[in-house]
Amino acid sequence: MTHVDPTRAKIGGAHPRKDQPVLALALATQKRPVRSGPGDVLQLIRLNEANTRKDLQDTTGLSRMTLAQRVDSLLAAGLIREAGEGKATGGRRPSRLEFDVDRSLIAVASVDTTHSRTALTNLDGTIHVVEELEVALSTGPEAVLNELAASFLRLLEQTDSSLADLSGIGISVPGPVDPNTGRPSQPPIMPGWDAYPIIEHLQEALPVPVFVENDADAMAYGEHSVVFPDCAALCLVKVSTGIGTGVVIGGAVYHGVDGGAGDIGHIRLAGETALCQCGSRGCLASVASGRAVAAELAAMGLDAHSGRDLRRLIAEGSAETLSSIHEAGRKIGEVMAIVVSVVNPGVLVISGDLASSALIAGIRETLYPRSLARATRNLEIRLSSLDENAGLIGMARLVVNHLFSADEINRRLST
Repeated sequence: MTHVDPTRAKIGGAHPRKDQPVLALALATQKRPVRSGPGDVLQLIRLNEANTRKDLQDTTGLSRMTLAQRVDSLLAAGLIREAGEGKATGGRRPSRLEFDVDRSLIAVASVDTTHSRTALTNLDGTIHVVEELEVALSTGPEAVLNELAASFLRLLEQTDSSLADLSGIGISVPGPVDPNTGRPSQPPIMPGWDAYPIIEHLQEALPVPVFVENDADAMAYGEHSVVFPDCAALCLVKVSTGIGTGVVIGGAVYHGVDGGAGDIGHIRLAGETALCQCGSRGCLASVASGRAVAAELAAMGLDAHSGRDLRRLIAEGSAETLSSIHEAGRKIGEVMAIVVSVVNPGVLVISGDLASSALIAGIRETLYPRSLARATRNLEIRLSSLDENAGLIGMARLVVNHLFSADEINRRLST
């Protein structure tokens, strides 16, 4: 995951443009120390920015001897491995180095309102094995988390692995998460979960680092890192029991001050009076979520009580279902017009139980007319490519970003 520091951007030429702000110019011309510890070298290798010793030396400016020490320490720690030959630049082909994604496993879980999915992945998010759990959020955090821990242990046994092979755990939940504590923060559709110590609970059974994210954020990061890695700004809308948006800017998840970014399901729509689970009336989720659409279809006599029912009805081509979802999309488009105008994303990914061409059509009908052409001229709207695996893959990659960050590796190899 790369972070662009705007203060280090090249000015372009010996003389700055006259209209360039003086402060920006002053910041841009400041000299900053070059960080070149083993963790920084690992990041270059892990992000495929430099994969040979020569490229690493050119990029870091380290002497050959110092770079050799950095690379040797990473090899000795099992963090990187030799991987064949790189591109020839004259003479013998250089040896390629790569991050060893098979050195350990990540256990991940995508928690939803009525069920959860758990998986084991390698360090690039490749899924090895998945398990479906029929456990509802309404049973409470202790019951759900105990089921997750038991599932992780079953998956380790199933793959002939042990806790020693596990580097970390990642959990995504359908509600806001405080990035400073990893605890749910007043989640409207997670009764009994507010501020619950998910990390501490899981570590009692599985003593490894645990990380928690909002589900839409994890899904957005999965889509960005696998499908749209070059997109400067991506939004993902998950429309299931609730409605949430994950935002990735500059390759990083945008959380806001305390994890509330993207919680569009509780923006109130003019003229709507339906009671929402959060206690307010007229929220987007109260009229356009999977819960709202299922209730509407059930009133028509259709067998619609859950997100899975809606997926089935969509697959069956139910006219009533597609019409209701199209109307839900129109309401979502009203809110997304604001998001698109503020964020100006290159890609808007539609995901969740209601994700369908009918939903996209509805979103388009209101999003484009309510947005300036300038905000949408480069916008691509499409269904999720990773579908149910987006959150698992994204969560695994977020965990790896934490565990193998430059700072963490520098600390680990200096002790």
